Amino acid sequence: MSTPSDFERMLRESALRVTGPRLAVLSAVHAHPHADTDSIIRVVREEIGAVSSQAVYDVLKALTGVGLLRRIQPQGTVSRYETRVGDNHHHVVCRSCGAIADVDCSVGHAPCLTASDDHGFEIDEAEVVYWGLCGSCSEARVS
Repeated sequence: MSTPSDFERMLRESALRVTGPRLAVLSAVHAHPHADTDSIIRVVREEIGAVSSQAVYDVLKALTGVGLLRRIQPQGTVSRYETRVGDNHHHVVCRSCGAIADVDCSVGHAPCLTASDDHGFEIDEAEVVYWGLCGSCSEARVS
């Protein structure tokens, strides 16, 4: 569980100033994994009041840049953010409702997958997106 003091420490360790918007964005993304930017803006405004959309975009960019957030964007969707970073996990996306869930590393140690030909790259991450129907959408389809 991350607390406001954990978020403050994380910001300081990343050489970022501790500000209300940064704390609010970290808290919002932590509480709502895979949230899109509009959802994050709504949660931040509920927490700290007036804040511009641009300020939230700037904070998301800064936090992603220092590795405190991870930005994902499965094909055909908007950018989404999460605080689960550094473990090279993957995602499963519902083709019907767009729900997203974490999937732990596919096989073995990071980067999870061994490329059949690395073309001379030193691979340090693999990104996999599984697609299908979530349980609710599968049940609705059968009904």
